[in-house]
Amino acid sequence: MALRVALYARFSSDLQSAASIEDQLRLCREHAEARGWTVADSYADRAISGATLLRPGIQKLMADAARGGFDIVLSEALDRLSRDQEDIAALFKRLRFARVRIVTLSDGEIGEMHIGLRGTMNAMFLTDLADKTRRGLRGRVESGRSGGGNAYGYNVVRQFGSDGAAKTGERTINETQAEVVRRIFAEFASGKSPRAIAAQLNQEKIPGPRAEGWGPSTINGNAERGTGILNNELYIGRLVWNRQRYVTDPSTGKRVSRPNDPSKWVITQVPELRIIDDNLWASVKERQAAMRKSTRPDMARSQDGRRESSATGFWRHQRPKHLLTGLLRCGVCGGAYSKISATLFGCATARNKGTCDNRLNMRGDRLEAIVLDGLRHRLMDPALFKEFTEAFVAERNAASAQRRAHFAGAREELKRLEHRKTRIIDAIAEGMPASSMREEMIRIEARKAELTDLLARETAPEPSLHPAMAELYREAVANLHEALQDPTTKDEAFGIIRTLIEAVILVPDDGQLRVELRGALAGILRLASGGGNDKSPGAGASGLGSTDVLVSQIKMVAGTGFEPVTFRL
Repeated sequence: MALRVALYARFSSDLQSAASIEDQLRLCREHAEARGWTVADSYADRAISGATLLRPGIQKLMADAARGGFDIVLSEALDRLSRDQEDIAALFKRLRFARVRIVTLSDGEIGEMHIGLRGTMNAMFLTDLADKTRRGLRGRVESGRSGGGNAYGYNVVRQFGSDGAAKTGERTINETQAEVVRRIFAEFASGKSPRAIAAQLNQEKIPGPRAEGWGPSTINGNAERGTGILNNELYIGRLVWNRQRYVTDPSTGKRVSRPNDPSKWVITQVPELRIIDDNLWASVKERQAAMRKSTRPDMARSQDGRRESSATGFWRHQRPKHLLTGLLRCGVCGGAYSKISATLFGCATARNKGTCDNRLNMRGDRLEAIVLDGLRHRLMDPALFKEFTEAFVAERNAASAQRRAHFAGAREELKRLEHRKTRIIDAIAEGMPASSMREEMIRIEARKAELTDLLARETAPEPSLHPAMAELYREAVANLHEALQDPTTKDEAFGIIRTLIEAVILVPDDGQLRVELRGALAGILRLASGGGNDKSPGAGASGLGSTDVLVSQIKMVAGTGFEPVTFRL
């Protein structure tokens, strides 16, 4: 039986040719055909860095490998799979557990030594590449050119040097946008708020940065990080680079910004790019400082006589944390619904940008009551539970059958290895030279150790869904509702309820807001199965054990196309 092989290809930059993928796959396909391997599938990631495994192509490859879809992964080189030491080691372990080998055109079959050496070399390559990139960007900045993306108010200049190479970082003033920048500075200095400025620009349909609508944060930004129109020093002919650096969060793969020490900033004067004069800039900075001072947490006396920050007191009394904060969305524009007064919630986009026509508001206490009632009576009705149960059981049975077959195959192979070992021992006893069988015995013992380790991790059958889960869920939510009224359990109940809600959509309907509640399916079923903290209100209602296993399966099923259900309340 021919070995089944999966091909993988990747290129990391938009500047590279997409044909690179086809070239890599073609070479891998020729290599497989020369060895009589059957190509089971091919996977690719285009314009994605090899510094992370959070790539759709490699994620699908790992999922298919776990399902036994192929025997070998074939790639041009190990760095196509990953350049990160931790990731390549994890990938190697996962594929080996799935009994899948890694083969590359450059190194042949990959083993532990390749993972160690190549992983270190690839990590060093990434570090060296980052250093060279920063060095090149610094040189551009010191010569007065841009070290990053373009800023509002400027045009990128596309030109070539005498050697034919593209010259990057050149900019000229965009006079149309420059007039908007001067207007923003002048209106802010005269006392107009960023929100009012943004609303007026949107009303006049003046395109903002990235051709999107204007918002208060686009204008105000962050003074410490130099973001926002009002803080961009390029407008006074001062190019500042390296204010912050970006690092990748290993748990999410997302880049996170961190400020650099001012001593590491690179500052270059570029008077030809000045848009704002010094007097207007100083007026804006003076008003910003005054605004920061007015919101500084000066100490004041609270009602009980203790000293507290006045800012803290304001937020404590005027902006209390609400049960649904961050979960409310506008049904017209998709933007957030946020607090616009002590009691009302409204569309933040309509209020801050003026680009949404939904001006309807709703009291927070009424909204909370509607959502809690929906959680208790609508998001776990028998019809929903029956539909999910059928999908859950079908998916779990398929996964269990595959898992049983996997472990059964391991046990059969272990028996065959024992039989083969016995035959070799008998052959040696009858006079066959032991040296000729030494490598075979070493291979058998190594494989036996792998199989024994695999079988030792075989787990007991997974738990089933409780037939009365819908009723148990309703009881648990009722308990949580009561717990919200008790100061000693309010915070805990608050946190649990928020895990049950994916989103609350507020849709205008005949002059009123219609509430559509979207439930977080895994959280709902976790609560119904008693999978919360033992001290949580309503926890343990179903009396089921192994709830972590159950919840992991619930998430698996929910992720295979069982969409969250939305109810109109």
